[in-house]
Amino acid sequence: MRRVLIIGGGVAGCATALALHRAGFAPVVFEGHPDSGEDIGAFLTLAANGMAALRELDAAIAVGRAGFPLHTLEFAGGVRELAGHRCLRRAELCRVLQAEVARRGIPLHHGKRLASAAEDADGITARFTDSGIARGDVLIGADGLNSRVRALVSPGAKPRYAGQQVFYGYSRPRRPPCEPGRIVMVRGEAAFGFAVSPGGETYWFARVSTVESPEPSWRESLLALLDKDCAAIVAATRGPVLGTNARDLAQIPRWRTDRMLLIGDAAHAASPATGQGASMALEDAVVLAKAMRDTANPLEVYEQLRRPRVEYNTEASGRMSARLPPMDVPPPVSEEELAGQLDWSRRVELTAAE
Repeated sequence: MRRVLIIGGGVAGCATALALHRAGFAPVVFEGHPDSGEDIGAFLTLAANGMAALRELDAAIAVGRAGFPLHTLEFAGGVRELAGHRCLRRAELCRVLQAEVARRGIPLHHGKRLASAAEDADGITARFTDSGIARGDVLIGADGLNSRVRALVSPGAKPRYAGQQVFYGYSRPRRPPCEPGRIVMVRGEAAFGFAVSPGGETYWFARVSTVESPEPSWRESLLALLDKDCAAIVAATRGPVLGTNARDLAQIPRWRTDRMLLIGDAAHAASPATGQGASMALEDAVVLAKAMRDTANPLEVYEQLRRPRVEYNTEASGRMSARLPPMDVPPPVSEEELAGQLDWSRRVELTAAE
Protein backbone atom coordinates (compact mmCIF):
# COMPACT_ATOMS: atom_id res chain seq x y z
CA MET A 1 0.00 0.00 0.00
CA ARG A 2 2.36 2.69 -1.20
CA ARG A 3 0.18 5.10 -3.19
CA VAL A 4 -2.60 6.50 -1.03
CA LEU A 5 -5.56 8.48 -2.38
CA ILE A 6 -6.91 10.89 0.24
CA ILE A 7 -10.40 12.28 -0.35
CA GLY A 8 -10.72 15.61 1.45
CA GLY A 9 -8.17 18.39 1.84
CA GLY A 10 -9.29 19.73 5.22
CA VAL A 11 -7.72 19.14 8.63
CA ALA A 12 -7.98 15.32 8.61
CA GLY A 13 -6.96 14.91 4.98
CA CYS A 14 -3.94 17.21 5.08
CA ALA A 15 -2.73 15.84 8.42
CA THR A 16 -3.00 12.31 7.05
CA ALA A 17 -1.02 13.30 3.96
CA LEU A 18 1.75 14.77 6.15
CA ALA A 19 1.84 11.68 8.36
CA LEU A 20 1.90 9.20 5.48
CA HIS A 21 4.57 11.20 3.66
CA ARG A 22 6.73 11.09 6.77
CA ALA A 23 6.18 7.31 6.96
CA GLY A 24 7.48 6.87 3.40
CA PHE A 25 4.21 6.57 1.49
CA ALA A 26 3.07 8.51 -1.58
CA PRO A 27 -0.16 10.33 -0.65
CA VAL A 28 -2.22 12.36 -3.11
CA VAL A 29 -4.96 14.68 -1.80
CA PHE A 30 -8.21 15.41 -3.64
CA GLU A 31 -10.32 18.30 -2.33
CA GLY A 32 -13.82 18.90 -3.68
CA HIS A 33 -13.89 22.66 -3.16
CA PRO A 34 -12.14 24.92 -5.68
CA ASP A 35 -10.23 26.71 -2.89
CA SER A 36 -9.43 25.80 0.71
CA GLY A 37 -12.71 24.01 1.39
CA GLU A 38 -13.05 25.50 4.89
CA ASP A 39 -15.55 28.08 6.12
CA ILE A 40 -14.15 31.37 7.36
CA GLY A 41 -16.43 31.79 10.35
CA ALA A 42 -15.70 29.10 12.89
CA PHE A 43 -12.77 28.93 15.27
CA LEU A 44 -11.56 26.04 17.37
CA THR A 45 -9.24 25.12 20.19
CA LEU A 46 -6.49 22.57 19.81
CA ALA A 47 -5.95 20.86 23.12
CA ALA A 48 -2.63 19.41 24.26
CA ASN A 49 -3.33 16.10 22.51
CA GLY A 50 -3.92 17.82 19.18
CA MET A 51 -0.72 19.84 19.50
CA ALA A 52 1.15 16.65 20.45
CA ALA A 53 -0.02 15.03 17.22
CA LEU A 54 1.08 18.10 15.25
CA ARG A 55 4.55 17.86 16.79
CA GLU A 56 4.85 14.34 15.43
CA LEU A 57 4.02 15.78 11.99
CA ASP A 58 6.60 18.59 12.37
CA ALA A 59 3.74 21.07 11.95
CA ALA A 60 3.20 22.37 15.51
CA ILE A 61 5.35 25.47 15.10
CA ALA A 62 3.63 26.55 11.89
CA VAL A 63 0.17 25.99 13.40
CA GLY A 64 1.19 27.73 16.61
CA ARG A 65 2.07 30.88 14.69
CA ALA A 66 -1.44 30.97 13.19
CA GLY A 67 -3.17 31.02 16.57
CA PHE A 68 -2.63 32.16 20.14
CA PRO A 69 -2.05 30.26 23.37
CA LEU A 70 -4.72 29.49 25.94
CA HIS A 71 -3.20 29.15 29.39
CA THR A 72 -6.21 29.33 31.72
CA LEU A 73 -9.74 27.91 31.77
CA GLU A 74 -12.38 29.61 33.92
CA PHE A 75 -15.59 27.68 34.48
CA ALA A 76 -18.31 27.77 37.16
CA GLY A 77 -16.22 30.04 39.34
CA GLY A 78 -13.17 27.80 39.25
CA VAL A 79 -9.89 28.29 37.41
CA ARG A 80 -7.70 25.60 35.85
CA GLU A 81 -4.32 26.02 34.24
CA LEU A 82 -3.99 24.79 30.66
CA ALA A 83 -0.83 23.53 29.00
CA GLY A 84 -0.21 23.45 25.27
CA HIS A 85 -3.60 24.71 24.09
CA ARG A 86 -4.02 26.97 21.04
CA CYS A 87 -6.97 28.89 19.66
CA LEU A 88 -7.31 29.71 15.96
CA ARG A 89 -9.75 29.94 13.10
CA ARG A 90 -10.49 26.62 11.43
CA ALA A 91 -9.74 28.14 8.04
CA GLU A 92 -6.30 29.19 9.30
CA LEU A 93 -5.54 25.69 10.54
CA CYS A 94 -6.55 24.31 7.16
CA ARG A 95 -4.47 26.94 5.35
CA VAL A 96 -1.36 26.12 7.36
CA LEU A 97 -1.74 22.37 6.85
CA GLN A 98 -2.33 22.80 3.13
CA ALA A 99 0.78 24.99 2.93
CA GLU A 100 2.78 22.26 4.67
CA VAL A 101 1.43 19.69 2.22
CA ALA A 102 2.56 21.87 -0.69
CA ARG A 103 5.93 22.64 0.89
CA ARG A 104 6.70 18.94 1.19
CA GLY A 105 5.81 18.27 -2.43
CA ILE A 106 2.64 16.29 -1.78
CA PRO A 107 0.14 16.65 -4.65
CA LEU A 108 -3.10 18.41 -3.64
CA HIS A 109 -5.82 18.80 -6.29
CA HIS A 110 -8.77 21.18 -5.79
CA GLY A 111 -12.16 20.90 -7.45
CA LYS A 112 -12.07 17.07 -7.35
CA ARG A 113 -15.32 15.60 -6.01
CA LEU A 114 -15.45 11.85 -5.67
CA ALA A 115 -18.15 10.14 -7.72
CA SER A 116 -17.32 6.46 -7.17
CA ALA A 117 -14.59 4.04 -6.20
CA ALA A 118 -13.98 0.47 -7.31
CA GLU A 119 -11.68 -2.01 -5.58
CA ASP A 120 -9.91 -4.95 -7.18
CA ALA A 121 -7.14 -7.37 -6.25
CA ASP A 122 -4.39 -4.91 -7.19
CA GLY A 123 -5.71 -1.58 -5.92
CA ILE A 124 -8.55 0.92 -6.08
CA THR A 125 -9.76 3.27 -8.80
CA ALA A 126 -11.38 6.59 -7.86
CA ARG A 127 -13.59 8.41 -10.35
CA PHE A 128 -14.42 12.08 -9.95
CA THR A 129 -17.36 14.17 -11.09
CA ASP A 130 -15.16 16.04 -13.58
CA SER A 131 -14.46 12.68 -15.33
CA GLY A 132 -11.00 12.44 -13.78
CA ILE A 133 -9.64 9.08 -12.65
CA ALA A 134 -7.00 8.21 -10.06
CA ARG A 135 -5.47 4.86 -9.17
CA GLY A 136 -3.98 3.90 -5.83
CA ASP A 137 -3.35 1.08 -3.40
CA VAL A 138 -5.73 2.39 -0.72
CA LEU A 139 -8.25 5.24 -0.44
CA ILE A 140 -8.76 7.29 2.73
CA GLY A 141 -12.09 9.03 3.27
CA ALA A 142 -11.25 12.28 5.08
CA ASP A 143 -14.18 14.12 3.53
CA GLY A 144 -15.99 15.17 6.67
CA LEU A 145 -19.48 14.96 8.09
CA ASN A 146 -21.21 14.52 4.74
CA SER A 147 -18.66 12.02 3.46
CA ARG A 148 -19.08 10.53 0.02
CA VAL A 149 -16.63 7.78 0.97
CA ARG A 150 -18.77 6.84 3.99
CA ALA A 151 -21.73 6.31 1.64
CA LEU A 152 -19.61 3.68 -0.12
CA VAL A 153 -18.13 2.05 2.99
CA SER A 154 -21.11 2.15 5.34
CA PRO A 155 -24.29 2.88 3.36
CA GLY A 156 -27.10 4.33 5.43
CA ALA A 157 -24.86 5.73 8.18
CA LYS A 158 -25.80 9.41 8.38
CA PRO A 159 -25.21 12.27 10.81
CA ARG A 160 -27.92 13.07 13.33
CA TYR A 161 -28.91 16.36 14.94
CA ALA A 162 -27.15 16.67 18.32
CA GLY A 163 -29.83 18.87 19.88
CA GLN A 164 -28.00 22.20 19.76
CA GLN A 165 -27.42 25.10 17.43
CA VAL A 166 -23.93 26.55 17.61
CA PHE A 167 -22.94 30.14 16.86
CA TYR A 168 -19.49 31.71 16.46
CA GLY A 169 -18.44 35.32 16.17
CA TYR A 170 -15.67 37.87 16.71
CA SER A 171 -16.19 41.14 18.55
CA ARG A 172 -14.40 44.12 20.02
CA PRO A 173 -16.24 45.29 23.14
CA ARG A 174 -15.20 48.66 24.56
CA ARG A 175 -13.30 46.77 27.24
CA PRO A 176 -11.98 43.22 26.69
CA PRO A 177 -13.91 40.83 28.94
CA CYS A 178 -10.74 39.10 30.15
CA GLU A 179 -7.00 39.07 29.62
CA PRO A 180 -5.55 37.35 26.53
CA GLY A 181 -5.00 33.62 26.89
CA ARG A 182 -7.92 32.91 29.23
CA ILE A 183 -10.94 31.01 27.98
CA VAL A 184 -14.09 31.61 30.00
CA MET A 185 -17.08 29.24 29.97
CA VAL A 186 -20.47 30.46 31.20
CA ARG A 187 -23.36 28.06 31.83
CA GLY A 188 -26.87 29.51 31.52
CA GLU A 189 -29.83 29.07 29.24
CA ALA A 190 -27.19 28.97 26.53
CA ALA A 191 -23.69 27.57 26.98
CA PHE A 192 -21.39 30.50 26.20
CA GLY A 193 -17.62 30.79 25.96
CA PHE A 194 -15.08 33.38 24.93
CA ALA A 195 -11.37 34.08 24.72
CA VAL A 196 -9.44 37.25 23.88
CA SER A 197 -6.62 37.24 21.36
CA PRO A 198 -3.36 39.16 21.94
CA GLY A 199 -4.69 41.76 19.48
CA GLY A 200 -7.75 42.41 21.64
CA GLU A 201 -10.34 40.57 19.53
CA THR A 202 -12.86 38.48 21.45
CA TYR A 203 -13.59 35.05 19.98
CA TRP A 204 -16.97 33.85 21.24
CA PHE A 205 -19.29 30.88 20.77
CA ALA A 206 -22.73 29.90 22.03
CA ARG A 207 -24.48 26.53 22.11
CA VAL A 208 -28.27 26.71 22.30
CA SER A 209 -30.45 23.67 23.02
CA THR A 210 -33.36 23.91 20.61
CA VAL A 211 -35.09 22.19 17.72
CA GLU A 212 -33.28 21.89 14.43
CA SER A 213 -33.71 24.83 12.07
CA PRO A 214 -32.88 25.03 8.34
CA GLU A 215 -31.34 28.49 8.78
CA PRO A 216 -30.33 29.15 12.39
CA SER A 217 -30.88 32.81 13.29
CA TRP A 218 -28.94 34.29 16.11
CA ARG A 219 -29.08 37.89 17.20
CA GLU A 220 -32.39 38.50 18.93
CA SER A 221 -33.01 34.97 20.14
CA LEU A 222 -29.45 34.51 21.38
CA LEU A 223 -29.20 37.88 23.13
CA ALA A 224 -32.33 37.06 25.09
CA LEU A 225 -30.69 33.93 26.53
CA LEU A 226 -27.48 35.57 27.75
CA ASP A 227 -26.66 37.58 30.82
CA LYS A 228 -25.76 41.25 30.45
CA ASP A 229 -21.99 40.77 30.12
CA CYS A 230 -22.20 37.95 27.58
CA ALA A 231 -24.88 39.77 25.59
CA ALA A 232 -22.56 42.79 25.37
CA ILE A 233 -19.88 40.61 23.77
CA VAL A 234 -22.32 39.34 21.16
CA ALA A 235 -23.76 42.82 20.52
CA ALA A 236 -20.27 44.12 19.71
CA THR A 237 -19.76 41.49 17.00
CA ARG A 238 -18.16 42.69 13.79
CA GLY A 239 -18.73 40.87 10.55
CA PRO A 240 -20.75 37.72 9.96
CA VAL A 241 -21.81 35.18 12.56
CA LEU A 242 -21.70 31.52 11.69
CA GLY A 243 -24.76 29.58 12.85
CA THR A 244 -25.04 25.84 12.37
CA ASN A 245 -26.99 22.83 13.58
CA ALA A 246 -24.59 20.66 15.58
CA ARG A 247 -24.46 17.10 14.27
CA ASP A 248 -22.68 13.94 15.26
CA LEU A 249 -22.31 10.35 14.17
CA ALA A 250 -23.41 7.51 16.38
CA GLN A 251 -21.36 4.32 16.22
CA ILE A 252 -21.36 3.43 12.54
CA PRO A 253 -21.06 -0.26 11.67
CA ARG A 254 -18.18 -0.07 9.18
CA TRP A 255 -15.11 2.14 8.98
CA ARG A 256 -13.35 0.20 6.24
CA THR A 257 -13.32 -2.24 3.37
CA ASP A 258 -10.25 -4.03 2.05
CA ARG A 259 -8.92 -0.82 0.47
CA MET A 260 -11.01 2.05 1.87
CA LEU A 261 -10.91 3.62 5.33
CA LEU A 262 -12.80 6.46 7.03
CA ILE A 263 -11.03 8.89 9.33
CA GLY A 264 -11.88 12.14 11.12
CA ASP A 265 -15.45 13.39 10.97
CA ALA A 266 -16.23 10.96 8.16
CA ALA A 267 -15.95 8.16 10.74
CA HIS A 268 -16.63 9.68 14.16
CA ALA A 269 -17.95 13.24 14.13
CA ALA A 270 -18.75 14.54 17.61
CA SER A 271 -20.81 17.55 18.59
CA PRO A 272 -18.56 20.51 19.45
CA ALA A 273 -19.20 20.37 23.21
CA THR A 274 -15.87 18.71 24.13
CA GLY A 275 -13.91 20.80 21.63
CA GLN A 276 -11.99 17.74 20.43
CA GLY A 277 -13.00 17.34 16.78
CA ALA A 278 -9.84 18.68 15.15
CA SER A 279 -7.56 17.17 17.78
CA MET A 280 -9.08 13.72 17.26
CA ALA A 281 -8.57 14.03 13.49
CA LEU A 282 -4.90 14.93 14.06
CA GLU A 283 -4.50 11.89 16.31
CA ASP A 284 -6.11 9.75 13.60
CA ALA A 285 -3.49 10.84 11.08
CA VAL A 286 -0.53 9.87 13.25
CA VAL A 287 -1.98 6.52 14.38
CA LEU A 288 -2.93 5.56 10.82
CA ALA A 289 0.49 6.37 9.41
CA LYS A 290 2.21 4.39 12.15
CA ALA A 291 -0.12 1.42 11.60
CA MET A 292 0.64 1.48 7.87
CA ARG A 293 4.34 1.75 8.59
CA ASP A 294 4.53 -0.99 11.19
CA THR A 295 1.82 -3.61 10.63
CA ALA A 296 0.64 -6.08 8.02
CA ASN A 297 -3.07 -5.29 8.59
CA PRO A 298 -2.95 -1.53 9.04
CA LEU A 299 -6.58 -0.63 8.41
CA GLU A 300 -7.81 -3.21 10.90
CA VAL A 301 -5.17 -2.30 13.47
CA TYR A 302 -6.00 1.39 13.08
CA GLU A 303 -9.68 0.74 13.76
CA GLN A 304 -8.90 -1.36 16.84
CA LEU A 305 -6.75 1.44 18.24
CA ARG A 306 -9.03 4.36 17.44
CA ARG A 307 -12.64 3.20 17.85
CA PRO A 308 -12.70 3.05 21.67
CA ARG A 309 -11.23 6.52 22.15
CA VAL A 310 -13.19 8.44 19.53
CA GLU A 311 -16.53 6.77 20.29
CA TYR A 312 -16.08 7.60 23.97
CA ASN A 313 -15.51 11.24 23.00
CA THR A 314 -18.59 11.27 20.74
CA GLU A 315 -20.78 9.93 23.53
CA ALA A 316 -19.30 12.29 26.13
CA SER A 317 -19.80 15.26 23.85
CA GLY A 318 -23.35 14.19 23.04
CA ARG A 319 -24.19 14.00 26.72
CA MET A 320 -22.81 17.50 27.25
CA SER A 321 -24.88 18.79 24.33
CA ALA A 322 -28.00 17.18 25.79
CA ARG A 323 -27.13 18.48 29.27
CA LEU A 324 -27.06 14.99 30.70
CA PRO A 325 -24.83 13.90 33.59
CA PRO A 326 -21.25 13.11 32.52
CA MET A 327 -20.21 9.58 31.74
CA ASP A 328 -19.47 7.52 34.84
CA VAL A 329 -16.76 5.33 33.28
CA PRO A 330 -13.14 6.35 32.69
CA PRO A 331 -11.80 6.91 29.18
CA PRO A 332 -10.85 3.61 27.51
CA VAL A 333 -7.43 4.93 26.47
CA SER A 334 -5.23 6.41 29.18
CA GLU A 335 -3.04 9.46 28.66
CA GLU A 336 0.02 7.22 28.84
CA GLU A 337 -1.39 4.87 26.20
CA LEU A 338 -2.26 7.79 23.94
CA ALA A 339 1.24 9.22 24.28
CA GLY A 340 2.64 5.89 23.16
CA GLN A 341 0.27 5.70 20.20
CA LEU A 342 1.34 9.17 19.04
CA ASP A 343 5.09 8.78 19.68
CA TRP A 344 6.60 8.45 16.21
CA SER A 345 9.66 6.64 17.54
CA ARG A 346 7.60 3.81 19.05
CA ARG A 347 6.40 0.96 16.85
CA VAL A 348 2.81 -0.21 16.78
CA GLU A 349 2.79 -3.62 18.42
CA LEU A 350 -0.92 -4.47 18.09
CA THR A 351 -1.80 -7.03 15.43
CA ALA A 352 -5.18 -7.81 13.92
CA ALA A 353 -5.22 -11.19 15.70
CA GLU A 354 -5.11 -9.43 19.04
